[in-house]
Amino acid sequence: MDQRSRPAPRLAPLPPEHSPDLKEQFESARKRMGFIPNSMLIMQRNPKMVRGYTQMSAAIWDPEGKVDMKLKRLISHVASRSAGCSYCMAHTAEGAHKLGVDDKKLAAVWDYKTSPLFSAAERAALDVAVAAGCVPNAVTDEMFMEMRKHWSDDQVVEIVGVIAMFGFLNRWNDTFATPLEDEPLVFGETHLASQGWSADKHLR
Repeated sequence: MDQRSRPAPRLAPLPPEHSPDLKEQFESARKRMGFIPNSMLIMQRNPKMVRGYTQMSAAIWDPEGKVDMKLKRLISHVASRSAGCSYCMAHTAEGAHKLGVDDKKLAAVWDYKTSPLFSAAERAALDVAVAAGCVPNAVTDEMFMEMRKHWSDDQVVEIVGVIAMFGFLNRWNDTFATPLEDEPLVFGETHLASQGWSADKHLR
């Protein structure tokens, strides 16, 4: 989609040069994602929020965490799809691909209940992610107990932390109609369109 044809966001991203004191936070995002996300470039109007978000993000994506990073990306993807945030769906799918999640597994993520590509532990975590992405929250005691059969308390905290982080990001980006950056936009159009994803849905 040509940049000029994209509808305007509800609040425009500012250039990173607008807040030189946030250079460290912006560079951290660029190192992790390959670009500075427009969500942060909108958020920089409140520098304390950017710093707080960056700290939380670093904790969520800690490479020394006890839950596999690839699964965390899939969790963030299904939670965002459940919430209906196309911006975050494109980001999380592209992020999963960059981390090395097999394209077949990524394409099958919405058939995780029956796909042999997913373990019982992954299914339990993804069940909670889908239900937690709904409004109102649809997680049941049974779902939660099933997840705890497979994951330690520390791991459960990490899993729910990913879901909750994207609860924030889904609301943020849908409310602001944050414009997708070129790289995740192309990824979404190439890999997610067959699953019903649409940039137009997000951008209108």
